[in-house]
Amino acid sequence: MNIEKLLEELYSYSLHGIKLGLKNIEDICKAMNNPQFDYKTIHVAGTNGKGSTSTTIERVLIEAGTKVGKYTSPHILRFNERISVDGVEITDEEIAYYYSYIKNIVKELEITPTFFEVTTAMMFKYFSDKKVDYAVIEVGMGGRFDATNVVKGDICVITNVSLDHTDFLGKTIFEIACEKAGIIKSSSKVIVGCSNADFIKGIEQKTSVYTNVLEKYKTPKYSLDFKDFKTVIDLDGERYVFSLFGDYQYKNFLCAYEVLRELEIPVETIKKAVQKVKWQCRFEIIPSDDKVLILDGAHNEDGMKTLCDTLKLGYQKDEIVAVVSILKDKDYRKILSILEPCVKKIIFTSLSENKRGQSATELYEASNKIDKEYKENIFEAYELAKKYDSKAILFCGSFYLLSKLKEEVLKNEK
Repeated sequence: MNIEKLLEELYSYSLHGIKLGLKNIEDICKAMNNPQFDYKTIHVAGTNGKGSTSTTIERVLIEAGTKVGKYTSPHILRFNERISVDGVEITDEEIAYYYSYIKNIVKELEITPTFFEVTTAMMFKYFSDKKVDYAVIEVGMGGRFDATNVVKGDICVITNVSLDHTDFLGKTIFEIACEKAGIIKSSSKVIVGCSNADFIKGIEQKTSVYTNVLEKYKTPKYSLDFKDFKTVIDLDGERYVFSLFGDYQYKNFLCAYEVLRELEIPVETIKKAVQKVKWQCRFEIIPSDDKVLILDGAHNEDGMKTLCDTLKLGYQKDEIVAVVSILKDKDYRKILSILEPCVKKIIFTSLSENKRGQSATELYEASNKIDKEYKENIFEAYELAKKYDSKAILFCGSFYLLSKLKEEVLKNEK
């Protein structure tokens, strides 16, 4: 079976939907002799910032000479992005091997797992076979019933909480925080990056012993370098030039920094490594002839708010044209209401080929912004955006949009 057909079969597990519960993954792990206990685990939850925080921790641990696995989702271009060791993605051949291995176990157990359960099981075994020292594991959704939550969680990080996946996780910040706090084990060192009172109340349902980095580091300063697109952070008498850019990246940095200090990683190692962190589609800058192209996966209210907060620090409203598409299961009207005051014009484009996607016309009609247009075709949307007098073109609203953009349009950009 070639890799395309294999992945098609693997993705077909998505048809089983989202099933919150740990029995399937516990049974699969037990059949594999529980490989998830073969390494130390840094378990990262939160509505936004999980990937940036995880990738920063990973990059520094690699710099420190440890062997580290990282598990994140969703992928942008290739499934392989989800599972990596020392920054190197799992190969197609390894995907085939571990998928076949898990598929046989599933058959023997006579269970019907989800796509995420199969992928998570593959990752646990892969990291064990690779003999990693640390696994940095990003929660898929929520925490308590997420398939990753069979790890021991030596360090648990909860970056923040906002209203997302409310059909599964709860209707309030408190309820969702309780779900995310479900990753905390009795022996876990707990680090959080949010001071919202309902969030803290949710965390304290699970533990009274935790470090809130926003309370611990009250005096550090940071600034955004809009020339080189770096976040410059002054902390504990040291300056860190962080390669991930954005107002929100400061909080992600603090969460990662606290993990790394807990692991006694030297400051000089952290300073060196954080200049090298790469994490695509989070205020990612793509070189272009005359305009800055900004790609950001903001796909919920909190993500869009933090994106707009960053934009306001470096651009006037009239300097940005946005190309936007949003999935229909998101609160797209509210997301658009946050974006609309921050940009000169919005050009809507289509994700209708995705079963969760919308057409450009549907989004156009849902928007309140007067200065708006639509192009169902992403090429045409981009060409139209380039015609307007602006300093930057912003692409946002969905990771699926950014994936489509990179695969179909920007691969031709120099």
